[in-house]
Amino acid sequence: MLQQSGTTLTFDTRGRGLVEVTRPVREWVAAQGLRDGLLTLFVRHTSASLLVQENADPDVRADLDRFFARLVPDGDPLFHHQDEGPDDMPAHVRSALTAVQLSVPLSAGKLVLGTWQGIYLWEHRTRPHRREIALHLLGE
Repeated sequence: MLQQSGTTLTFDTRGRGLVEVTRPVREWVAAQGLRDGLLTLFVRHTSASLLVQENADPDVRADLDRFFARLVPDGDPLFHHQDEGPDDMPAHVRSALTAVQLSVPLSAGKLVLGTWQGIYLWEHRTRPHRREIALHLLGE
């Protein structure tokens, strides 16, 4: 029988960077008791995003941050929107270039992630923020 469940998880960030959220997401999914299905994650912000990325080598996360710093630099004179500082519009662009929603399959009660994959909240602002990720699990 098809079932669904949802919740919102809250995470505090330290400012720009990747925060691995795999463990709390897995714990919530396991508590739902479903065997097979699909988990959808949605970050409820316009200056943060979600991604699945390597969770073994921290250099990967640092390299991603450096790449985006080159691609979308803070304080770029191209941007007029700076209501919350020089990182405001670059954070929106970084979010637009990545994803605010992910889908991860569930099989045999476990998320179908690769050996080196983790789920990350990517904070694009330089200051700490409290971020919400809505989860929706559909399955049986």
